[in-house]
Amino acid sequence: MIASSNELLYFIELAKVLNFSRASERIGISQPSLSAAIKRLEHAIGTELFIRDKHKVMLTQAGKNLVFHAKQLLQLWDTTKSSCLASQYEAQGSVTLGCHPSVALNYLPKFLPALLTAYPNLEFQLKHDLSRKIAEEIINFTMDVGIVVNPIKHPDLVIKPLCYDEVTCWISSELVGKTSSDAMDTIICDPDLIQTQWLLKRIHHKVVNYKRMITTTSLEVVARLAAEGAGVGILPAGVVNTFYQEKLSRITGVPIYQDEICLVYRHENRNNKAIQLIIEAIKNCSREIA
Repeated sequence: MIASSNELLYFIELAKVLNFSRASERIGISQPSLSAAIKRLEHAIGTELFIRDKHKVMLTQAGKNLVFHAKQLLQLWDTTKSSCLASQYEAQGSVTLGCHPSVALNYLPKFLPALLTAYPNLEFQLKHDLSRKIAEEIINFTMDVGIVVNPIKHPDLVIKPLCYDEVTCWISSELVGKTSSDAMDTIICDPDLIQTQWLLKRIHHKVVNYKRMITTTSLEVVARLAAEGAGVGILPAGVVNTFYQEKLSRITGVPIYQDEICLVYRHENRNNKAIQLIIEAIKNCSREIA
């Protein structure tokens, strides 16, 4: 059990006057209420804080130690409350923002520099991982905001759709029409992505008759290798448009996996000023991308 701030305030007042009746009058509560509060505090700490007899009240050694620390705790609590209250009205503090690396390269440069310039007291911690892991971290309170691809609904989350993307197969524009090219024999992909797994089940021995596979966890590497003619890349259109719009062409006849890109955060953060600004910046950025 953790002591309340009121219990610490009552303790400090009683430690000053060393009289339950006088302390209760100064605080404005009944003497039984004061006695009960002190007992709860002693129970929380695990030892007696006062020596009580018919004639006087004295601090134990533990009580003397607590006098100093109680004042520090209350000061820290006041500072914490002020900081939390300020976060409702001012963009300040540190915000943890998560998204897949390819999403980060597409979104962050479009809104983050302006936010940093406009709000010098706002700091960012960026985390990059698979979208499902980003969502899990938001649920577990280890991340504040995420740009998440195909998030699963959760009662603790606010999910705001931003735009759609399409994942399919791409090849170097120089190889378009050359179906006999060696590049058509090789698939380059991130095998951990659900989109990749879905497409691989549907393209083999059809339009892309691949015989070997190059795997990587970086979609940027997939795009670069495909652009250089190393093989067929499984990529979101957003990645292609960001880096290799002129060098990569979509292979016709290949199934398309549609991604929904969403803004994700916890209900508790909706009134935080910094979170509000980031949410609005990401929404505006998404309109430009769309």
